[in-house]
Amino acid sequence: MNGFPMLRHLPVLLVLLAPGCLISRTTINEPLRSAQFAAFVPGKTTAREVVEKLGAPSEVVQLGSRTAYRYDFTVDKRAAFTVIVLSFLNEDTCADRAWFFFDAKDVLTHAGTTLQAGDARYSMPWQSAHGS
Repeated sequence: MNGFPMLRHLPVLLVLLAPGCLISRTTINEPLRSAQFAAFVPGKTTAREVVEKLGAPSEVVQLGSRTAYRYDFTVDKRAAFTVIVLSFLNEDTCADRAWFFFDAKDVLTHAGTTLQAGDARYSMPWQSAHGS
């Protein structure tokens, strides 16, 4: 091996240049579930009851004498593949969002929800997370 001193470093070099994969997931806030919203009745439910059931909203928007509360839950899934010094990353972020609108007396007038956080997918960078 005296004639080839670099060969003794070959295993370390191969490990450093080996390909690698990464999978990670990030969530923000607590999940929103459609069953939670069944108890909220426009014209009856108050802002206080919504907060007691769901906790503090992510955002409160003042709309003149009315208000709107926004609740969010976000899921972010990532998959990456690395070869030597080149990395490929795919990230898919989906969210649940609920808006509650209250009149001047803090009584619920209407609500809207989008529950898509469960649709977040892991996929390699050369794949489409949602098949499109």
